[in-house]
Amino acid sequence: MTIGSIKTVKEKKSRNSKQPVVDEQSPLLPTKHQEDGGFDEFNGASFSGAIFNLSTTIVGAGIMALPATMKVLGLIPGIVLIILMAFLTEASIELLIRFSRTSKSVSYGGLMGDAFGKYGKMLLQICILVNNIGVLVVYLIIIGDVLSGTTSSGTHHAGVLEGWFGVHWWNGRFFVLLVTTLGVFSPLACLKRIDSLRYTSALSVALAVVFLVVTVGITIFKLINGSILMPRLLPNIYDMASFVKLFTVVPVLVTAYICHYNVHSIENELEDSRQIRAVVQSALALCSSVYVLTSIFGFFLFGDATLDDVLANFDADLGIPFGSLLNDVVRVSYAAHLMLVFPIVFYPLRLNMDGLLFPSARPLTLDNLRFASLSGGLIAVIFLGANFIPSIWDAFQFTGATAAVCIGFIFPAAVTLRDRYGIATKRDKILCIFMIVVAVFSNLVAIYSDAYALIKKNSSPRE
Repeated sequence: MTIGSIKTVKEKKSRNSKQPVVDEQSPLLPTKHQEDGGFDEFNGASFSGAIFNLSTTIVGAGIMALPATMKVLGLIPGIVLIILMAFLTEASIELLIRFSRTSKSVSYGGLMGDAFGKYGKMLLQICILVNNIGVLVVYLIIIGDVLSGTTSSGTHHAGVLEGWFGVHWWNGRFFVLLVTTLGVFSPLACLKRIDSLRYTSALSVALAVVFLVVTVGITIFKLINGSILMPRLLPNIYDMASFVKLFTVVPVLVTAYICHYNVHSIENELEDSRQIRAVVQSALALCSSVYVLTSIFGFFLFGDATLDDVLANFDADLGIPFGSLLNDVVRVSYAAHLMLVFPIVFYPLRLNMDGLLFPSARPLTLDNLRFASLSGGLIAVIFLGANFIPSIWDAFQFTGATAAVCIGFIFPAAVTLRDRYGIATKRDKILCIFMIVVAVFSNLVAIYSDAYALIKKNSSPRE
């Protein structure tokens, strides 16, 4: 064996064992904290387990708001935009992986630190905190809507527990969310390694598929008996306000695909890290298929009556045999799915909060007091947020128009355009400029539209 081949074998072994190959003198990557504290030399995660974990990161609450985007866009533009967003997400993650390997960074924060220094890393961590807290608040809102009911436009949509047992104090929103937080979220949040969640992730994906299969079955049955009409294929545009409203769906679609903060954690635990691109592509193909089908059949089923959270539509008589039972199956299966997704999104939230507050501390997994304090504090914030934010659309609009678009598109594009190592192609840079322009323009219009709607709503009683 030649010296060159020995070197190649050693480098491959170093990569697969996940030893961080970094400059020990670098001030951006403190050796005590090991780039956000989640790196514990575990590298036995399977390919299928990685797909389930990444798919669970993607298919969270965003799927519930997608039928409402069809109501705004119409069926054809909506489907095209969902597929386009999947391709843009794959392209942005590919850039993250490529530049991470070149810079020998083992985390998203490490990559941002390498490109833009400690302030770039801190900005990413803040965005992940805003995005993930917003997403987890949405999960709790939906669980509350499903189990305890919600009121929209003066109409109360009964929750599952209300339908089964009537209205009682113990099935009210606050108490149900408290029991869910303490009995489900807290134990799952105590797991210190993301691969430990592979079985709950597989179950959560299966529950999402149950929701989809039942929804498709109900829609096909109603199409056959002629009880639902063909939904709009194109948007209704009759003035400037209706045109501007089209852009409000962009933050929702961006949020639906954000998984970038977990890619490095999943790659670091893979038995063969070279499989990460195949993991990303497989997960995105699975999730975009679920998104398209859910959007089509959800919009077919409810049409212009589709609510921001489509699960809330499953509280009325569907006009089919066993309709009440199927309503409960749909809602309970997806509420259980969200309960199992929670720890997957909570994992990077805690990791980045720790990196922001304790950048030079020893790894979080080795400090039980710090681990428990951060976990408890973040869960408390999420619980309180879910009790004060009224609508998932409001939360999606805020996180999607601010933090999510930065995590998913602006930061990967900025790293590519910075191009410290001269590896970006002309095509990469054109794509990145396109992503930044579209992301910034769409989100500015969405923010303007929301602000205008809010001002108009507040001023209308005085007119």
